[in-house]
Amino acid sequence: MAASLPRGPWQRLLAFAERHLPALTRYRRSEPLPLVLHKRRIYILPTAFGVLFGVVLATMLLGALNFGNNAALLLTFALAGAVLVALPRCVHHLMGLELHAVRAAPVHAGREALLEFHFRIADARPRHRLALQSDRRLVRFDLDGESGLAQLAVPTTHRGWHPVGRHTLSSCWPFGLFRAWSVLHPDARVLVYPAPEREGPPLPRGAARDAGLARTARGDDWHGLRDYRGGDSTRLIAWKASARQDRLLVREFEEPRGDDVVLDWRDLGGLDPEVRIARLTRWVLDAAAANLAFRLDLPHASLGPARGGEHLHACLRELALL
Repeated sequence: MAASLPRGPWQRLLAFAERHLPALTRYRRSEPLPLVLHKRRIYILPTAFGVLFGVVLATMLLGALNFGNNAALLLTFALAGAVLVALPRCVHHLMGLELHAVRAAPVHAGREALLEFHFRIADARPRHRLALQSDRRLVRFDLDGESGLAQLAVPTTHRGWHPVGRHTLSSCWPFGLFRAWSVLHPDARVLVYPAPEREGPPLPRGAARDAGLARTARGDDWHGLRDYRGGDSTRLIAWKASARQDRLLVREFEEPRGDDVVLDWRDLGGLDPEVRIARLTRWVLDAAAANLAFRLDLPHASLGPARGGEHLHACLRELALL
């Protein structure tokens, strides 16, 4: 098959730059962590306030030369010196920073994932008024000591692995005359769980599955009394009944067996695959909320029966990557 050509002039220009000017486009591709900010990957331009400040300085210089005012010349050169000092200081404010990890807790599709950017500072010099930006999201933070983190919420649209993407770390320190920035494109990703079905049917707990009960020391329904056995807790002893029967009796309860809830991919054969995943996600969350042991049967795996947070996240992970 013939390769498709870029459609617009901007795409053609970008393709040309990626082929012939890799140094200018290398940060469009993800990079392995850690990312160290050095002088070759830090850019700087004057801000709008800096441009206005420069126009004011030029006007002051022309006025002082025109009228021969030495005091005005001294003030102009003093302010220009502050500008020259601010330029390297702004760049140096980002140098030495190292992005060594990007983490985020899994979320369901449609919700915002909270990215945590973990930075290290080589010289342990505090960094103030830093800004981290992604598309339309912006967060400002400070770094003190040898390490620190910045948290940025980003939207999610679909299940599965989401790349972290490109972010811009910038600073206008110290006077706001210049803006120094660097592009961060870490090779990291975030797991996004499927969005659960909003109004799904109740859990598929059939009569055959509900009929199976296990008699245990702890359960939901009281079953009766039995003779004491070695190892039984003294809290379960029915003292009044034991006194009447002249023998130790303990209370016994019933609870559903661990496989009373079976969530099977094949039982939803008439639905679209994404609808099946959304419904199974809803059932998994409902079973976990009710503290029920459940088994999840998928085309490539079977998980459980079990209960608890680890089992819940294992099931959601398999559904996200299905």
